[in-house]
Amino acid sequence: MSSTAIGSPAGQSIAGELFAGDTTPLVAGGPLEERHLGSAAYRNAAQQERVTRTHWHIAWANGLGWGFDGMDGAIFALVAPMVMAEFAVSLPEYRTGLQLSMLVGIIGLYLWPWLADRYGRRTLLAINIAMFSLMMPLVALSPTWGFFVAAYAIVRFALNGEWAIGSMLVAETWPARLRGRIVSANRAAWGVGAALAGTITAVIVENWGWRAAFIPPAAVALLAIYVRFLCPESPYWVRTMDRKRRIRATLAAGGMIDEEDRHWFSKADKVGPRQLFLPDMRRNTVLATFVAVTNVIAFSTVGLWMPLYLREAHGWSAAEYGSFYVAWGLVGVLGIVGAGWIIDKFGRRLGFVLMLVQGAAFLALWTFAEGRTALWVYGLLWSIGFLGVWGPATAYTAEMYPTRIRGVGNGFSWALAFFIGYVLWPFVSVWIREATGSFQLAFLLIPVFMLGQAVVVWFWSPENAGKDLDGIHV
Repeated sequence: MSSTAIGSPAGQSIAGELFAGDTTPLVAGGPLEERHLGSAAYRNAAQQERVTRTHWHIAWANGLGWGFDGMDGAIFALVAPMVMAEFAVSLPEYRTGLQLSMLVGIIGLYLWPWLADRYGRRTLLAINIAMFSLMMPLVALSPTWGFFVAAYAIVRFALNGEWAIGSMLVAETWPARLRGRIVSANRAAWGVGAALAGTITAVIVENWGWRAAFIPPAAVALLAIYVRFLCPESPYWVRTMDRKRRIRATLAAGGMIDEEDRHWFSKADKVGPRQLFLPDMRRNTVLATFVAVTNVIAFSTVGLWMPLYLREAHGWSAAEYGSFYVAWGLVGVLGIVGAGWIIDKFGRRLGFVLMLVQGAAFLALWTFAEGRTALWVYGLLWSIGFLGVWGPATAYTAEMYPTRIRGVGNGFSWALAFFIGYVLWPFVSVWIREATGSFQLAFLLIPVFMLGQAVVVWFWSPENAGKDLDGIHV
């Protein structure tokens, strides 16, 4: 991101000038940015020369949000057998309830980023975090299966938007040379959350039941206060809004705008899904959506059915697969962090392919393993690539869309991915299990998707490592 105003034409008067540290001038591109430049946190985020305390605040806030997402999803999967038993629901009934919750969640996955394109990243992120945190106790208090599904649907509605908004805020504030690493490190917090969920399951659930597992995550509501007071708005978003307002005011007064502004405003004036399929964006939209869909199909199979698979096929207890989840998530953290370093150092494509091929190979071996030792060894090894690819994937979708539609683009790609992966694909997974008596074949399909993604990314994706977001596209 440049230290000067984005999209400001030559000859435009300077609204104000402030400084980051002692040397770097920051020029306000319009009235909105001039107001934001009164904040030291915004000035820190608006420069790319050095990493400041503000950058770390943003990274910590997003990382904690990812950690909660990992904790919530893993807890839900780990307690699935207990929930089914308490409410006396069959696997198909459980699948249907889960799909309804995910369907509501998908609405949030698109709606929250869409709102963030209109009203900014920071405020929407704080509201989102507070909402999903305060809803968690309702899940724990569910008296019936229907109430459980409804309460969890609201949690997913809020939670699904958190990571999309948070990841955009990180991508739009951290220096371009470190963007892949920090987005991936934040994404790695998901593995820490999943590991913590395994501990909760192994300790809390064993002693106090599955309902108690949904109470501790409610404390993350305090994160909303942290976001609101210590994290600034995205300078990319602020400058985009200033440019829109300047052009609108000029046109309303009967003035003339140059060809560059006219072309940009024709796409940026109305933010919506139609913009994703204009000639200049169609290819990026298809690629980003393909990566999102294949990732979610792979993860939904594991996230929803691995505990049940380990119990049915290998006789593991809740304590055993809970302990496995702890180690699996923590080893996966190393994969995600390592992938972030690779994609910044050697490029996005190489990072993708290394993670996908490694994960696919060891997942296939794990699926055929029989003994506990082999299941543990291969399981921890495939978590490196399987979870590691989520670092590159999260950076990838943020970079494939310009600031004017980054929220809409991310929302579209991941909403469609979740619809296919969590609403439609469970029909396939459960049908395979009912037809074959095991989830084994469903797990064997995952390496196929992973290798397919590797081919597409390697041969058809652009290389955006180290590029300023507005140097990729405007």
